[in-house]
Amino acid sequence: SIPNKLGGVIALVMSIAILFFLPILHNSKMQGLQFYPLNQILFWYMFIIVILLTWIGARPVEDPYILTGQILTVIYFLYYIANPLIISFWDKILNNQVNKLNMAYVLKTKE
Repeated sequence: SIPNKLGGVIALVMSIAILFFLPILHNSKMQGLQFYPLNQILFWYMFIIVILLTWIGARPVEDPYILTGQILTVIYFLYYIANPLIISFWDKILNNQVNKLNMAYVLKTKE
């Protein structure tokens, strides 16, 4: 759905390159998504976006499909930016809760 050939090649290379760097950028405290509920929702949004991008790629390069493909492409790449940010935010929330529980335990044992 990208009318420019150079833009299409760049988008193709970036979509493969981002998958290559994804394991390198993974630095969350926990391995699975079961402790990250927002990321679970994002995963299913990403699944839908990939399905829609596949469908848009099969459509002719015409006016409504071009804009839809470009919007979905931006959302596709934003997922890879938002996912680590939400994971780090969620890790901070969990660390604060653990620290509060530890502090409450220490204060309780001192009494």
